[in-house]
Amino acid sequence: MDLSVILPVLNAGERLGRTLVDLPAVGEVIVVDGGSVDDTVARAAALGARALHSVPGRGHQLALGAEAASGAWLLFLHADTRLDAPAWAALTNHIADPQARGWAGAFRFKLDDSAWQARLLEWGVGLRVALLALPYGDQGLLIHRDLYAEVGGFAALPLMEDVDLARRLGRHRLRRLDGAALTSAERWRRRGWVRQSALNLRCLMLYFLGVAPARIATLYGR
Repeated sequence: MDLSVILPVLNAGERLGRTLVDLPAVGEVIVVDGGSVDDTVARAAALGARALHSVPGRGHQLALGAEAASGAWLLFLHADTRLDAPAWAALTNHIADPQARGWAGAFRFKLDDSAWQARLLEWGVGLRVALLALPYGDQGLLIHRDLYAEVGGFAALPLMEDVDLARRLGRHRLRRLDGAALTSAERWRRRGWVRQSALNLRCLMLYFLGVAPARIATLYGR
């Protein structure tokens, strides 16, 4: 499979290990570290991933990973996000379709928690994607490198880099692929379902109001 999987990481440790073990055979796996002080890089290397070092900031990390990738197709994943079997099947079909080079795909957002709050949040994310065509990075992003280059790739932003790229792609070049991106609900459990969701919404609103991503990142706690 002519695919490069790119994961931006920072002190991802065990979460990254689970994600890497879950990956099927692909062309290459690139882990871009933003200054971890735990065993993230060692875990990545032990599991066969190529490790790169970047300045902190997910936009920087994603851009560096894409620049270093050799695959015709790029899959951007968060360290705590795994694709289910239907998602990998949809990804394979997408790559095999020559017409698919002209649009990018993201997957359905799903949390690894059985709480009713998780189902409500998943519904809200689905509504955001349907109305605004704004999938976040925890839904994964599959894109051909030619289209990635055409829209300018990831900007070197500390936060909102996923929204920035989605807006440049536009609704006509973004589709939801079958299957789910299963993401850790740890930060919602830690901060609280309402508090974390409200913080995410606040960041999005501030971005649309023109507040600098660096300031938003500070408010978010990055």
